[in-house]
Amino acid sequence: QVHLVESGGGLVQAGNSLRLSCVASGLTFGSSAMAWFRQAPGKERDLVAAISWSGYSTYYVDSVKGRFTISRDNAENTVDLQMNNLEPEDTAIYYCAAGTGWGGRPATNDFEFWGQGTQVTVSS
Repeated sequence: QVHLVESGGGLVQAGNSLRLSCVASGLTFGSSAMAWFRQAPGKERDLVAAISWSGYSTYYVDSVKGRFTISRDNAENTVDLQMNNLEPEDTAIYYCAAGTGWGGRPATNDFEFWGQGTQVTVSS
C-alpha cells in the first residue's frame, strides 16, 4: 500500500519561508514522478511543482517560479518543496502526489497516489 506523508506546514508571515517534506513508502520511489499540489478554500486542487523520477526535469506553475524549489532524494524516498518569499495567496492545503510521469506539461491525472495534505497559512 502506498503512503505519502507530508510535513512542514504552518503559519508564517508574508515574506518568510517554509520547507515542506513528503516521505513515500509502498512504491518504487526512484521510478516515480513526484509533485506538490495545493488547494485553497473554495478552489480546485492545482499543481504547484513537479519533478521527474531522475530529478533532471522540473515544472513550476508561473505564480511560484523563482520562489519555490522542488527537490528529491531517491535514497531517502523524500520530496521537498522549499517555499521562499511566501505570499498570502500561497495559503492552501499542500498535497504530495506520485505518478509514473508526464508528457508535455504535468497534469492532475498524471498522479495516482496522494498524501493527506499539510496546511500552509501565510498572514499579511
